[in-house]
Amino acid sequence: MTSRDASLPLYENTLDMLADLVHQLGGPKKVGPALRPSLPVDDAAKWVRDCVNRERRERFDPEQVVHVLRLARAADLHSGKFWLDAELGYQQGAPMNPRDELADLQRKFIAAVHLSHDVAEKIERLARSPLQAVGK
Repeated sequence: MTSRDASLPLYENTLDMLADLVHQLGGPKKVGPALRPSLPVDDAAKWVRDCVNRERRERFDPEQVVHVLRLARAADLHSGKFWLDAELGYQQGAPMNPRDELADLQRKFIAAVHLSHDVAEKIERLARSPLQAVGK
């Protein structure tokens, strides 16, 4: 595996995992603006520090947690994902290669285009069905 952190991380809880990811991503001044772009950098950084501080009430919402995990994925940091796998009882899975992910999305897009074409044809057939004309 090419990730920098393939060993199972030892976190006490989700807050520890998020605090570590924030640290590995360059700290609150890097992560804050990504999560709260409308705030000045220092305010966003303070908010991030509060969110990962046990003594504070501020917390990331679920979408922000996912955003942190996505930032970590983009930086080839997978400790959060591996910890979640273990915590939730999943077998540890390797991150998907971006080329494989792109190919998978292209396949899904092509399948969706074919499905919409098939549905459109069926709608057209039903619209001009002789039984439809009899009911009028």
